[in-house]
Amino acid sequence: MKILTRHGMPGARATAMLGVAALAGAAALAIAGPADAAAAPHDFSGGAGRVVLVQTDNTAGNQVVVYDRAGDGTLSRVGAYATGGLGGQTAGSAADHLSSQGSLGYDRRDGLVVAANAGSSTVSVFGIRGDRLSLHQVIGAGGTFPVSVAIHGDLVYVLNAENGGSVQGYRISFGRLFPIPGSDRLLGLDPTATPQFTHTPGQVAFSPDGSQLIVTTKASGDDIDVFRVGFDGSLSASPVVNSEPGTLPFGVTFDPAGQLVVAETGTNAVATYALNPDGSIALIDAVPTGQAATCWVVSDGSFLFASNAGSATESGYSVSANGQLTLLGQAATDPATIDASATPGGRFLYVQAGPGIVDEFAVTPAGTLTAIGSVTVPNGSGAEGIVAL
Repeated sequence: MKILTRHGMPGARATAMLGVAALAGAAALAIAGPADAAAAPHDFSGGAGRVVLVQTDNTAGNQVVVYDRAGDGTLSRVGAYATGGLGGQTAGSAADHLSSQGSLGYDRRDGLVVAANAGSSTVSVFGIRGDRLSLHQVIGAGGTFPVSVAIHGDLVYVLNAENGGSVQGYRISFGRLFPIPGSDRLLGLDPTATPQFTHTPGQVAFSPDGSQLIVTTKASGDDIDVFRVGFDGSLSASPVVNSEPGTLPFGVTFDPAGQLVVAETGTNAVATYALNPDGSIALIDAVPTGQAATCWVVSDGSFLFASNAGSATESGYSVSANGQLTLLGQAATDPATIDASATPGGRFLYVQAGPGIVDEFAVTPAGTLTAIGSVTVPNGSGAEGIVAL
């Protein structure tokens, strides 16, 4: 039986929670066309179309590649849009160079796409119309090496992975991001811990009601940090630090009942937790995938899917209303399975693989996956960041 413990903030981490350096770089406004385009016709309807967006994280120049999604779930590339920033790579990484989940975000309310440029420590904001993107802004990430983006309402928080880790908050207004004064928080992780790809933070995510902000630290403490989000969008001075020794918490999502779901790489398991109002968590269930390097987990609104980089598989789970998990089985993917995203309604799942491939799956009513094809993302080897719309 797993024993849950929660420790107070270590002295070094508490000392580090004093703030981060000033935002790097000024905001830049640009309206951009695609860097390239396939032969498929463009959809110019209002708002986002039925598309899948994939970030390349290329160190020579990051891009967001746009794919139209056909009725049968297959993808066709229609364009690639430069972010105005650079991709990056954590030391020692093999499959996922950002070693994170959620580096590409979508703001459905405002029709915006937010991309993290790890190599240039900036964030790019695009407007989306149909299957076309327009670059609105490139702004400093408020720290070094941004790897994950969380969006709730008009709030955006960016997770920076290097120099001990930090988060920076922004408010969305008129299609742009504006830093929230006093919203930056240092995580106080050991910046010298190696290997870097397992000792940098993994993801930032809002709770379903937006009142809490969750950060996973992976092997740097095996902690799930929970900040309180204030009415002004700023955070509590320090997080509640939920220590989960040996689990290496990486990717997170929420199940249909609003319970926290964590991919635990140390045990190669998916776990559900009750997230309490005071920021503490309580284990509900943990079920191993039986696979290797279980790092990413997403929900399609009904089922949960975990990516296993070391086994080249995607694991499916059903989850009961009280958070009990049932492993449904595995589906084979291309090598080095990474992040994934499901379409609204959960009919299709798209899974990134390390060689720069996106595998396409149909989700059956029972939650199993049926392979329907794959596409290759130009200059996308080792990339993380995918959104299905």
